[in-house]
Amino acid sequence: MLSAADVASPVHAFAERAWEQFLELNPLWATAQGDERWDDRLDDPGPDGRAAQLATLEGWEAEMRGLAGLHQSVEDAVTLDLIAVVVARLREAHELRLWEMEAVDQYGGPQALIGELARLQRTDTPDRFARLLSRLAAYPAWIEAHIANVEAGLAARRTAAAPVVERCISQTRRMLETPAQRSPIVLANDGLAEAQQRALLEAVERHVRPAHEAWLHLLERYAAHARAGDGICYLADGDELYRHHILAWTTIDEDPQAIHEYGLARLADIEAQERSIAAELSHAGVADLRRSLDSDPGNHAHEPADLVAAAEELIARAQAEAPRWFGRLPRDGCLVRAVEPHLEQEAPPAFYVPPSEDGARRGTYYINTFEPSSRPLHRLAATTFHEAVPGHHFQIAIEQELGELPSFRRFGSRLAGGSYVEGWALYAERLAHEMGLYRSPRERFGALESEAWRAARLVVDSGLHALRWTRQQAIDLLREGAGLSRLEAETETDRYISWPGQALSYMIGQREILALRAELERRDGQRFDGQAFHDQVIGHGSLPLSTLRARLPEWVRPRPD
Repeated sequence: MLSAADVASPVHAFAERAWEQFLELNPLWATAQGDERWDDRLDDPGPDGRAAQLATLEGWEAEMRGLAGLHQSVEDAVTLDLIAVVVARLREAHELRLWEMEAVDQYGGPQALIGELARLQRTDTPDRFARLLSRLAAYPAWIEAHIANVEAGLAARRTAAAPVVERCISQTRRMLETPAQRSPIVLANDGLAEAQQRALLEAVERHVRPAHEAWLHLLERYAAHARAGDGICYLADGDELYRHHILAWTTIDEDPQAIHEYGLARLADIEAQERSIAAELSHAGVADLRRSLDSDPGNHAHEPADLVAAAEELIARAQAEAPRWFGRLPRDGCLVRAVEPHLEQEAPPAFYVPPSEDGARRGTYYINTFEPSSRPLHRLAATTFHEAVPGHHFQIAIEQELGELPSFRRFGSRLAGGSYVEGWALYAERLAHEMGLYRSPRERFGALESEAWRAARLVVDSGLHALRWTRQQAIDLLREGAGLSRLEAETETDRYISWPGQALSYMIGQREILALRAELERRDGQRFDGQAFHDQVIGHGSLPLSTLRARLPEWVRPRPD
């Protein structure tokens, strides 16, 4: 824990200032944290906004140079390590001109903003409602700035892949085909007074719909210029771009070929374990077991509500067992919600949205209930333990409760990459075995399929972006090697195409946590304290993997005799 001196230290004060500056430049991040001070504006994706961000990064670097010679506590040193990683990542993204392509994205593209605001922005007072109207009025100019960025990418022949463009077009068309009365921002605010309801509908018609029309027009023209292949390696600077994304997502500089081979080796190991469970269940092999699970009506939900109810039961199961494995638990539980209809066709099978700092929004596990019969129940347990308890909800909710840490550590650490966060969640799936949370061979098989899926991600991501794999090759591997349905394999492959390197985060992060645990078990023998290990892994907020490697052994002490 930090002392009062740590909290008052120059490093802590610098990190607080840096976070304030970041939020002011990125007001949507602030909204996501429950900080409403900039809820009336959007970020500036254009040249002025990029220049302001670069100037801010340069200011941080200058301050960190001045702090380097001061005496630092361990936590202060960790804070500076993390911010240095964030600066390097953001600066290189500018240098590589990622802004020319990153808006064409079926998850975080401009067409998704209205749904995000529906989920995140509060309107329960006149002032809050007025801020939303101001933000919607800024939407057309914000879209135009993104269009200018994409036009620059077109001119430089740096474009997104065709499957990603097609999904963005489909998503934007659906938004335009939806009447204003059914817009997600209107549905999310159905309790407004009549005058406010009219003002919101007018804002959708005046600002949102024309912006979507402009964006769709751009995307339809852009589609003819999508890059030649699916992977980023098809761009002239694709190899450099992919190495950036590997480092940005994992915080480790690894060779794509080595990642590919590691993924294949893990797949082979997991398949051997799957064959063992198939034999236990009297099936001729893994393929035979999968066919049985696919055809079993009892292994499929019939209604979306069935999936939500099953997930809630699994969370209750994990929550009841958690005190034996963790000394510190989140103060609040985890809600379960279905993915909103306007996003469900492109959304992953499940994801987690953290709580807001003020507690107004609770930590929420979103489960995709689109075509529920295509989502086998035997895999739901591993998914829930990953996304909710003891996975993302435990790690992220506890991180946000660490009030002694600067806000940058509590809310901005994921700017340094996702491998720590995703690595913990995948570790949590495996920890669930030790906790006795898988109650049947089917659920254990589902957990192995989930792990195989993450190993397949290593193979597919490096295959697509370094080895020139086709989209169909990736889909086939996910179906055959990880047991994904056709719908899941297609959706996931297009996600990997859109976000090079993100799919590597999971198993590379898990690999690091497992390696550290093995090292400490060797060091401490029978005195290894598993509960202390878990508390320390998630007790300092999200970290670059290099920092976790260096610091965790000194934080975890053996149990006393």
